[in-house]
Amino acid sequence: MITTVVFDLDDTLYDEIEYCKSGFAAVAEFLANLPEAPAAEHIFATFWKQFTAGNHTKTFDATLDELGMDYDDKLISELIEVYRNHVPKIALPQDSRDVLRQLSTKYTLALLTDGFLPAQQLKVQALGIEKYFKCIVYTEQLGRNCWKPSPAGFEKLMQTLNATPENMAYVADNEKKDFIAPNKLGFLTIQIIRSAGIHTEPSGESGAAARYVIRQISQLPALLEEL
Repeated sequence: MITTVVFDLDDTLYDEIEYCKSGFAAVAEFLANLPEAPAAEHIFATFWKQFTAGNHTKTFDATLDELGMDYDDKLISELIEVYRNHVPKIALPQDSRDVLRQLSTKYTLALLTDGFLPAQQLKVQALGIEKYFKCIVYTEQLGRNCWKPSPAGFEKLMQTLNATPENMAYVADNEKKDFIAPNKLGFLTIQIIRSAGIHTEPSGESGAAARYVIRQISQLPALLEEL
């Protein structure tokens, strides 16, 4: 019987692409204040063109190249810090809020998320979801080597909540890293595939797929009840 439901954050409870937009807007404002820089709107549009074309690793470099702006490693590092430390303009979708409210009356809820601090903490604060979770594990606080697919975060949850894997479900989005450890530990795993999701590619590795797949978070309560 499932008594504890653990959620991933990005592209599970909200659309991560909204955070990306917010981060690029913050970086565009920063760059626009540099001497002879283009307007922030033009910088943002160039960021977004690069990102939506599939450049998710060298977006800053490619944008500055396209804009003809001089840069060095120091400036790129500054832009990364602006992105990670900005206060995000994101909101929790109503369906996610409804599900968290509903499930919190029946299950112990927890959150497990990878990512850089304080970026993940700022996301949680902006979404206003701390109140729903008995425990939040930021794997970055355990060490970079504890990011998924490491089992460390899941083991920390089990220890903190005094819960056993057969009574726990993990809801997340990214087949390439999210479900490997909880599958091995014996969690019930559920993949949510959001229409605007960024990490939607299948893994192809044995043991990487979730046991169940849903397309809307509103389907989760009924699935848990059925199981």
